[in-house]
Amino acid sequence: MPLDTLREKALALPLKPGVYIMRDKDGVVIYVGKAKLLKNRVSSYFHGAHNAKTEAMIAKIADFSVIIADSEFEALVLENSLIKHHSPHYNILLKDDKGYPFIRLDGGSEYPRFTVASKRADDGAEYFGPFGGRGSTFSAIDAIQKTLKLPDCSRKFPRDIGKERPCLNYQMGQCDGYCLPGVPKEKYDEAIDKARLILKGKSRELIEELTKEMEELAAELKFEEAAGKRDIINAIKALETKQHVLLKGSSDTDAVGFYKGEAKSCFNVLHYIQGQLLGKDTQLLEDPVEDSAEALSLLIRQYYASREVVPKSVVLTEDTGDTEELSRFLSELSGHAVSVTVPQRGMKRDYADAAIRNAMEETRRLTTREEKISKTAKWLMDALKLPAPPSRIESFDISNTGASDIVASMVVFKDGRPLKRDYRKFRIKTLENGTPDDYASMREVIERRLERYKEGDDKFSPLPDLMLIDGGATHAQCALDAMEKTGVSCPVFGMVKDDRHRTRALITAGGEEIGISHLPFVFSFIGTIQEEVHRFAIAFHRDSHRKSVKKSRLDDIPGVGEKRKNDLYKAFNSMKNIENASVEELSRVIPKNAAEAVYASFHGDKEETK
Repeated sequence: MPLDTLREKALALPLKPGVYIMRDKDGVVIYVGKAKLLKNRVSSYFHGAHNAKTEAMIAKIADFSVIIADSEFEALVLENSLIKHHSPHYNILLKDDKGYPFIRLDGGSEYPRFTVASKRADDGAEYFGPFGGRGSTFSAIDAIQKTLKLPDCSRKFPRDIGKERPCLNYQMGQCDGYCLPGVPKEKYDEAIDKARLILKGKSRELIEELTKEMEELAAELKFEEAAGKRDIINAIKALETKQHVLLKGSSDTDAVGFYKGEAKSCFNVLHYIQGQLLGKDTQLLEDPVEDSAEALSLLIRQYYASREVVPKSVVLTEDTGDTEELSRFLSELSGHAVSVTVPQRGMKRDYADAAIRNAMEETRRLTTREEKISKTAKWLMDALKLPAPPSRIESFDISNTGASDIVASMVVFKDGRPLKRDYRKFRIKTLENGTPDDYASMREVIERRLERYKEGDDKFSPLPDLMLIDGGATHAQCALDAMEKTGVSCPVFGMVKDDRHRTRALITAGGEEIGISHLPFVFSFIGTIQEEVHRFAIAFHRDSHRKSVKKSRLDDIPGVGEKRKNDLYKAFNSMKNIENASVEELSRVIPKNAAEAVYASFHGDKEETK
């Protein structure tokens, strides 16, 4: 379906909440989104600038359908369900390859052991978790075994009782030696029951029970046994904090941060228990994100749906626009009340800020400079419709003050870095009536640069993959005029500045703008080029101006030294203005005798006519 037809279809949608489903020419679902107002949201795809990923998706949309919802919450739930079902290529999807494993306790064994399981199963076993990852799950098992002195060897009980000498763990006091004859099975069962309480988060109850037993043993003067209970209590207390870190969902507050980086983005969750940071989950997203609020809402739903456990409070630094719906969604998911808020001050705001900082630091740490350059080049290729990612980029700028010392600069960037050996300077030669003309100057410079290439000048080879002109559509057109005249062409765009003199967009000679301000990695790179070409032009202009002041028609005039020459240039701005000035006007800047000498040098010995 043509873009215009899609646009008309979108404009005919109602101003109601719902879900929209984008499909390609084969009918495959490539994107699912929700909207408060379907007409506004869907039509926005078919006008204006977007990032490269969104533009690529729009190019593949052959048709779309919508499902109107009774409420924004219904739209949120429906979007989540459809994304889970279709896994559309252009939706942001959390990776689920690491999974969230469980601890499994074999219920059918006389001496049950703890193992790691990828998911729950209906097999009569007992499951605890989910945990943060396989590494932390094994760590939890190891910590509990050492605390309660349970065996972690490969021996099978009761089959192997009394067959071999106890292993090193028994000698080190880390196992109660259940492989030895005479150790009662009741002791093993008691240790397993304690482990159950710990894994269920009931360490406090266990500690109270053990404390009571310790006090009873001490009252009976059984000090050695009481000391054993004391050691277990201390070990469980030490394990308790670690257990909160290991067991996912044990936090009372989660702080969620999302950072949109130059080449990657990061979703980060910090887990807090009674004000103490005890865990972190981080996932890096390789694709650039256009709408961070929309992405954050979707990632929160995916994250907690896969974990099965949700804290009572989730805090954000950015309003997703659907926090009420998210609160209801997570409450229904978890079976208890969940509050999703954007705190403005206090401790929870500090939590949320910390989540953002962690996301930002993780993104910057894991994003290499080469990745930024590669993504920028790929975006420029897609957005500007270039045949390949641009490697060599040339940029041009004009600098002048009045009609004197008009110069131009050419800077070169190769694979994202300035190639200073290829920088070039130009003095403008063709000016009509001495009148400065930026457009004519730009036309002249590009023409001279291309002619030198045609002549085989190594200093102007090769041609750029992309040419950027400091200016708007007319400046870009001047470059195209020069290309037409020389018969040499390459892609050319102007660089349009905002009211803070930062490059906000690239523009074609026909006036079509390609926005870059929403893309940090492109915005930063193009801004660097624009600043560098401007800096180089200004530096060359200042140098040229200083030289023209030092060597001019004012040289050797009696009474006119370097200071008075500079004063005259500063006051009159050009040699032509000095030449046309009267003695009286010159005398306002330098002494009268020097002014008369300057006037005489331009007008001979004839006196000034009154």
